[in-house]
Amino acid sequence: MNPDLELVNCCLAGNSQAQQQLYDRFAPPMLGVCYRYVQNVHEAEDVLQEGFIRVFRYLKDFRGDGSLEGWLRRIMVTTALNYIKSQKNFRAEFEITIAKEESAEELDALERMENAELMALIQQLSPGYRAVLNLYAIEGYSHKEIGEMLDIGESTSRSQYARAKQWLFKKLTHMHSIGSANGRTGSGK
Repeated sequence: MNPDLELVNCCLAGNSQAQQQLYDRFAPPMLGVCYRYVQNVHEAEDVLQEGFIRVFRYLKDFRGDGSLEGWLRRIMVTTALNYIKSQKNFRAEFEITIAKEESAEELDALERMENAELMALIQQLSPGYRAVLNLYAIEGYSHKEIGEMLDIGESTSRSQYARAKQWLFKKLTHMHSIGSANGRTGSGK
């Protein structure tokens, strides 16, 4: 039997040790998922807890067709999206603009970023930009799917993604110009 399915069955049978094992095993990576969508670690922990409440509530629906981690990730992403949609400023920031294609220079600059540097910048994005960027670039959803998830138009999703990348590019360019002026290389090292 699949070990994940066996763990799920033990949890469903009310085995508290299995429930703790499931939480201990998946909480760290799922906290990372939650943190990508919210402003700070405290909010990410709140989303994680709410997400695990949903996990245990709907664990009976896990069929084992895909990975348990993938199933948990979808719940955490949905929980994070529900959290940010509940924030009063979230809806106000979605204005429709025409998305421009990114230049080769922008793509090259984003590829050179270090992970920690990128995560720090992503955390500075507004909730809407951050959500669209994460859903499209990291989770792999289409703009149509993102529009449905966030109750926005597909073109708005495209626009928010383009604007998030433009904002990141400007910040990165500024950071690297300061680094170069201080004698550091363009990579920020």
